[in-house]
Amino acid sequence: MMTGYKEKRTAITVIYHVFTFFFACAMIYPLVWMVMSSFKDTNEIFRTAASLLPEKFSFTNYTVGWKGFAGYSFAIFFKNSFVIAGLSTLGAVVSSAVIGYGFARIDFKFKGFWFACMLLAMMLPFQVIMIPQYIIFNKLGWVGSYLPIIVPQFFGQGFFIFLNVQFIKGIPIDLDEAARMDGCTVYSIFYRIILPLIKPSLVTSAIFSFMWRWDDFLAALIYLSDPLKYPVSYALKMFSDPTAGSDWGAMFAMATLSLVPIFLIFLTMQKYLVEGIASTGIKG
Repeated sequence: MMTGYKEKRTAITVIYHVFTFFFACAMIYPLVWMVMSSFKDTNEIFRTAASLLPEKFSFTNYTVGWKGFAGYSFAIFFKNSFVIAGLSTLGAVVSSAVIGYGFARIDFKFKGFWFACMLLAMMLPFQVIMIPQYIIFNKLGWVGSYLPIIVPQFFGQGFFIFLNVQFIKGIPIDLDEAARMDGCTVYSIFYRIILPLIKPSLVTSAIFSFMWRWDDFLAALIYLSDPLKYPVSYALKMFSDPTAGSDWGAMFAMATLSLVPIFLIFLTMQKYLVEGIASTGIKG
C-alpha cells in the first residue's frame, strides 16, 4: 500500500514538473522570439516569424538602433532612464522605510486611520489620479521636467511601506527597549537596529521600484516632450511609425538591451528578493 502511494506521488510530481516546464516555455517564448528577431534583418522578421532562429545572425539592428533617431543616440536615453530610475528608487526606498518604521513602532493619533488611507491610496489605479496630478504639476511649472516623475517617490510608496511595516513587526520589540536603555533615541534605533535587520525588505523594494520606474512609459508620455529627456521606455516607441515603415529590427534590438539592467539586478539580488518576500509573508 505504501509502495502504491509513493508511485502515485511520484507520478503526480512528474506530471506537475512537465506541465510547469511547458507552461514556462510558453511564457518565455515571446521574449526569446524578440531576442532572436533582433538578430534578423527587418524584412526577414515577419517573413520568417514561425522560425525562431534567424537565417543568418547579424548585429546590424544593434548598430542602427543605437544611433537612435533625429540625432539622439540611445546612450542618451539609457542615461535618462538610469537617472530617473536611480533617483526614484533612492527616494522610494528611503522614504518608505522611514514611514514604515513610524507605522510599525511609533504611536501617534489616528495611526490606524492614516494606515487605512495609505492602503486605500495604494489600491487606486494610476489612471484615477493621473489628471489631478497633472493639473497640480502643471500649476507648479514642473511639466516638461523629471520632477513629476521623481519627486512623488520621495513621499513613500504604499506597497513598500506595507512591506516594511510587516517586516519590522516581525523584529522583536525587546531590541528597541534594550537600545533605549543604552541611551538610543528613536532615530538611532531606526538607524542602528532596524535598518540592518530589514535589509531584505529594502533590497526587495529597490528591485521593484527600479523595475517599475525603468519600464514606466505612461509617466514619460504625459510629462516629457523634449526627446533629449526621453527614457528608454518612451524612446522605443519612436521606432514605430504607423504612417510609414517601422524599423522592427532596431526596436527589438534596443528592447533586448533595455532588459539587460533588469536581468542583471534580478540575477545578483535574487537571494535578497526571495528572502524579503518570504520573510514578510511569514511574519505578518
